[in-house]
Amino acid sequence: MALFPLFANLSGREVLVIGGGEVATRKIEALLQAGARVEVHAHALNETLRQWLGEGRLSRREGDFDPDWIDQAWLLVAATDDHAFNQRLADEAGRRKRLANIVDDATLSSFQIPALVDRAPLQVAISSGGAAPMLARRLRERLESQLDPSLGALAGLFERHRDAIRRALPHLAQRRRWFDQVLDGPVPGLLERGESAQAEQAFRSALEHSDAVARSGVALLVGTGSGDVGQLTLRALRALNQADVLLYGPAVAPAVLMLARRDAPRRPLPGDADAQWRSILDRLEAGDCVVCLQPGDAYRSAPGDALARRLADQGLAHEVIAGLAG
Repeated sequence: MALFPLFANLSGREVLVIGGGEVATRKIEALLQAGARVEVHAHALNETLRQWLGEGRLSRREGDFDPDWIDQAWLLVAATDDHAFNQRLADEAGRRKRLANIVDDATLSSFQIPALVDRAPLQVAISSGGAAPMLARRLRERLESQLDPSLGALAGLFERHRDAIRRALPHLAQRRRWFDQVLDGPVPGLLERGESAQAEQAFRSALEHSDAVARSGVALLVGTGSGDVGQLTLRALRALNQADVLLYGPAVAPAVLMLARRDAPRRPLPGDADAQWRSILDRLEAGDCVVCLQPGDAYRSAPGDALARRLADQGLAHEVIAGLAG
């Protein structure tokens, strides 16, 4: 099942939850944390939901289920073990063009609720498309141990200074390079050690000296080997994520292009050497990070190595990156 991943802003928006047991409680708790206005319909509510109802954290729909309730909701979550009723809920939601999650039934669901690693405001969501929820949870457990809690504070720094960053670095390519410098600098380590005041000071210092970030572009010449993405070097993978624009040869495997930043434009690399040079030069003059891709180890052997020599002769920033280790 091919799913489109998205993060929904549910703050102040109504979500209808059908069910009053433990499964419904877990879903409602996550929805409340997201700021949703939860309305629940169930013949009986467990103790936790009754407490939340008494505290005014959610409201309850009484009586028999009315399909028209769905029209007033942004999302529908069904946590019942009545398959026939769940089928009806899914059909009614589909007819009204409302997204519905039928818990533990991927076939009936039009959206999935992923396993979540929360480092607010940073979130990492993992979904198996309903095929293997336990696998998604196992991956979440691994990421919980690998992603330091301080990442939330780091994301918060960028969030608080967003407007100042945009004013100081109006050009996107230069701003990306500044982000890389901050992420590779002392700020993350200071936050990991709990030295938040020093991290704030280092962050502000980096912003005050943001004009030192190079405005000129850089060319990264990457050989992609056989096209087996599992054999690409870490440096090649990082280059794909640094790209402001990708220029690729006709024999580059589509799977390699899929690893690049999604918002980086992809352009075929001209076959003519002069046209290729003009394409690269135009992007460098615009201040972009241009990633050129060719199969094998093209840029370290003739005739591909001529491009690196030409860049060096012109004094243009560049790096030749082997796609495969060794």
